[in-house]
Amino acid sequence: MNSFIKIFNDRVWTKNSSLVQLLGLCPILAVTTNVTNSLGLGIVTTCVLVCTNVVVSIFRFLIPKNIRIPIYMMIISAIVSCCDMLINAYSLSLYQSLGIFIPLIITNCVVCSRADLIAMNNSIWISLLDGLFIGLGSTLAICIVGSIREILGSGTLFFGIENLLGSWSKVICIKVIDVNHVMTFFLHPAGAFMILGFILAGKNIIDGKISSSDCELCSNRFLWNPGKSKKVE
Repeated sequence: MNSFIKIFNDRVWTKNSSLVQLLGLCPILAVTTNVTNSLGLGIVTTCVLVCTNVVVSIFRFLIPKNIRIPIYMMIISAIVSCCDMLINAYSLSLYQSLGIFIPLIITNCVVCSRADLIAMNNSIWISLLDGLFIGLGSTLAICIVGSIREILGSGTLFFGIENLLGSWSKVICIKVIDVNHVMTFFLHPAGAFMILGFILAGKNIIDGKISSSDCELCSNRFLWNPGKSKKVE
């Protein structure tokens, strides 16, 4: 259970692929004009990560190490193509919104790096969890960026969500800011870059406070047990 929580915490927060490793930033800056697009891209990326890690883990003893990268790319291409056709078949409007960024998941360095670092050296269960939590962490990051951009740039939240979740979800869409007071600057990549910078700063502040509180706990522990630390004595 402790290892499960550690994997979850590492992938979703401590080593978040978008907020810490800063990988796959092009889709974040280009696609996250609203929450619907962000959530759609996050779900597709998570599915590709999970499927790729599981397939590579299953065949890891049969994949020659000297040609492993081309084999990874073939596996990722096949899975992304399947996701691309499924979205085209079941949600044409979402498919048109995401556009070229669905096929571009093939070139996302996060997918290939997790296959090589984790799936090639671990069991199917560990590889599945790694792909799932890395995908959830990335989805969380791009949904935060998409939410802020949609509110500031369009004045709405969850606009077009019915294209992703069905007609019942229309009630989720709300109007937050009057259209006369929106700032369309945040719908452009430059605005997305600025928002991402503020989010990174906020995460660093939170991590700093967590680290300082941990240090205080350690200091108190030494004070309660002065025999374990010469510095406190």
